Amino acid sequence: MLFGLDGVEVGLIIVFLCLFGGILSGFPVAFAIGGAGVISFGIIAALDGAGLLIHQAIDTSSAVYADLVNSGIKPEAISVFRYPELPRILEPVFPRGWEHALDRNVSFIVNRMNERVLAGQSIETLLAVLMFVLMGITLERSKIANDLLTTMARVFGPLPGGLAVSVVVVGAFLAASTGIVGATVVTMGLLSLPTMLRNNYSPEIATGVIAASGTLGQIIPPSIVIVLLGTLAGDLYSSAQEARAQLVGCTDALTYLGEPAVVSVGTLFQAALLPGILLALLYALYAFGYALVNPDKAPAVELGSTSDQVITRSESFTWFLGVPVAVIAGVMLLGNLNMVGSQSIQVDSFTDIGESASLRTNVGPDCQAAMIDLHGQEAWDVAVAQSAEIEAEGGVVASVKLSDEEMIAAIAAKEAAAAPIGTGIAILAVIFTLILTTAKGVRPTANHAPIYIGLIGVVLGLLVDMLLIRPSTSSGVTVILMLIPWAITLYGCTHAAIMLAKNELIRVVFPPLVLIVAVLGSILGGITNPTPAAALGAGGALMLAAYRRLRDEDKSGKVILFSTFAVILMILIGVNFDLRVNQGDISFESWVAFGFAYTAWLYAAFGLLYSCYVLYRAGILPPVVRETAKVTSMVFTILIGSQILNLVVISFGGEHYIQQFLRSFDNELTVFLIVMLVLFILGFVLDFLEIIYIVIPIVGPVIYGGTFDPKWVTIMIAVNLQTSFLTPPFGFALFYLRGVAPKEVTTRHIYRGVIPFVLIQVCGLGLLWVFPSIVTIIPDLIPN
Repeated sequence: MLFGLDGVEVGLIIVFLCLFGGILSGFPVAFAIGGAGVISFGIIAALDGAGLLIHQAIDTSSAVYADLVNSGIKPEAISVFRYPELPRILEPVFPRGWEHALDRNVSFIVNRMNERVLAGQSIETLLAVLMFVLMGITLERSKIANDLLTTMARVFGPLPGGLAVSVVVVGAFLAASTGIVGATVVTMGLLSLPTMLRNNYSPEIATGVIAASGTLGQIIPPSIVIVLLGTLAGDLYSSAQEARAQLVGCTDALTYLGEPAVVSVGTLFQAALLPGILLALLYALYAFGYALVNPDKAPAVELGSTSDQVITRSESFTWFLGVPVAVIAGVMLLGNLNMVGSQSIQVDSFTDIGESASLRTNVGPDCQAAMIDLHGQEAWDVAVAQSAEIEAEGGVVASVKLSDEEMIAAIAAKEAAAAPIGTGIAILAVIFTLILTTAKGVRPTANHAPIYIGLIGVVLGLLVDMLLIRPSTSSGVTVILMLIPWAITLYGCTHAAIMLAKNELIRVVFPPLVLIVAVLGSILGGITNPTPAAALGAGGALMLAAYRRLRDEDKSGKVILFSTFAVILMILIGVNFDLRVNQGDISFESWVAFGFAYTAWLYAAFGLLYSCYVLYRAGILPPVVRETAKVTSMVFTILIGSQILNLVVISFGGEHYIQQFLRSFDNELTVFLIVMLVLFILGFVLDFLEIIYIVIPIVGPVIYGGTFDPKWVTIMIAVNLQTSFLTPPFGFALFYLRGVAPKEVTTRHIYRGVIPFVLIQVCGLGLLWVFPSIVTIIPDLIPN
């Protein structure tokens, strides 16, 4: 045995040293990982061939091992860590020779390339990485951060530590719209750092808050980390729970858990929202507290107002808080009184299938004991009682087709129970009302007659819906009846938009905010999966950047604005009309709606192409496309290289050895704590991509194979990985900031500045550990 260590242990050390050396060599990380795998395999094969790597394996033919198995212990649970007294046998780390291991590795590489890079189930989700990267780089090149930083500095500057707080707010905003850490840190370092230093801010608090805020893109959706981690987590959780179920004697995870063992990227986006906001809030509170304790190192700064109007506190409270809360609360109250609700009279042509028992009870004794241990005796007794009741009634009630009379009766019953005001019209009324009232608050001295006319149009629209529109009224007739009220409303909203555009805060924040709501809302609301939402975000970012460029050139951006309205019109038509014109017996109004929708689609496509032309002419689009290709290629090359390294670790038993070590602990919390500590330490020397694709596949079957909620496990890992951007000496955010910082800001300043924020990260992890509901509450409220 070499150095008195087990051959597998020596192999793991060789792999780590080759990986570390490859990263330090200066080669691109994407190629260094694959190269480290090839070189480490060659070294291990040479040492194994020389007889220097010997693995002490358990002697499965011994009587002691047989007695242990006969006592009821599963062979999978037996390891040298849990039963060190078992007899051992000495064997090479490649029992069938390194040639056979090499052959298996080559074939596995081809299979994994096909599964995970070329044509696997996760490839569609991975395409979201390309779209989100394009979205982020486009917004970064459109100078949106410049406007946000200037505006937020004016808003928060008069507060103690206001400039630092404004950096946190902008960092969170850019995280939700771009998600690109490097671009965010560099942009804020170029724009905010000189301003903060010029206003006597300490270099430590200035650099620390910029670096930390830039990393919020790793956790606040749409996060590339969560997309990449989510594609792995879904596979790891499913396979780990299947193995767990079979280990206790059940046929599958659905039987054992009572629910499917799945976790999607969309669900993880929902789970990451509150933790991301929590971290941003902790950063801002630290900056504010630091300024209170050290007022000379983070002074308040007055940089001017965002509006040319004098707005009193009572006006601000009334129009920016009181009226919105009253409107939204009023609609919610009307919803509880069934005055606002769905007016759909669509019914299923088949009856609902009967409900089955909450748990499957036709299982073996081992599985039954395991399910009782997992769910509790009470839950098992309830499931048994439900199964007996279902059997007594002749089994689960089958779904049957309704007769014409039953369909008519069901439609009549649904129409009678429908609310007088439809949900869609109520939502539009709320949006229009908030636009009009906010405009009144923003411009208190302007002529408000158009605002009042618009509000009258909103009221007329609600009255028309209550008095003239029935649930059975067709969509075409509804549009005709609502034309006059909505025309009056849009007249007021047009004047309101002009008023709102004169306020710098709204003018700067509103466009990217709409894009964020469109992208995240479609994902968090379960409307679509991340890939189409990312495509929507990329297209919206191109149009937003083009509009910004046209405004800088003092040219009209009406084409892009009308294209945006065309997209909205297309969505509204698609929601309210049946556009399936390839079926028989199509109504006239459906053909008219299809014509309008198709025209809107053509104009929206023209607007997108025009936006690309504007950006290309300005020299913005080519570097955006090149940078997107570089980042995406790096991600996929790292994915390929990490597969090579993983297969090398698997070939000599390294993965199995690590998993056996982790499973030797009886306490699941201890195992997860060890993994989190290892990930935190690796974050000092490895990037998040290497950790995701090299370490997580090894430890994943263990940490995802227990009782912990997979959403909580994944978000804890994501928050932990976020620290890899901040931890010296290889934190990427530190390098980004060092490259743009003035000469008077030293590396020592940057390192000292990020230490409090690394501790805040650890505190954030502790809060998520103690209060896991921070992660799970939104997915529970918005089930997929």
